[in-house]
Amino acid sequence: MRFLDRLQPLALLVLRVVLGAVMIGHGYGKVFGGLAHFAQFVGSLGLPSWLAYISAITEFFGGILVIAGLLTRCVSLAILIDLSVAIAKVHWKHGFLGEGGYQFPLALAAIAFALIFFGGGPMAFDSIRTGGGRIKSKPA
Repeated sequence: MRFLDRLQPLALLVLRVVLGAVMIGHGYGKVFGGLAHFAQFVGSLGLPSWLAYISAITEFFGGILVIAGLLTRCVSLAILIDLSVAIAKVHWKHGFLGEGGYQFPLALAAIAFALIFFGGGPMAFDSIRTGGGRIKSKPA
């Protein structure tokens, strides 16, 4: 199925856009208006309150970077850590499929995990920046 192999760059783009859009959506309210409340919530989980700022920045600005395909592997690692903490501290107690369960953050973490190893693909600023996005001519 060589045809499907040629669509792998599109698949990586879809993974980046979906992960980035969801992370932006979750981080937006924290960065623009709810940061103090979020910091209190993070503190109530037994974590240092300042981690709320790291989390909010990772979610909102990390989401933007992932969509653009800029620093994809590094940002995906930060998102994976953010989601792992969210699963362990917030969602785990609700079970896999319960309301507030960890199925959705786990799916997002799996996307972030894949992007760590596959990168953003050729349709990403990372690839253009490093020269990997150039169209290579075929030998005669």
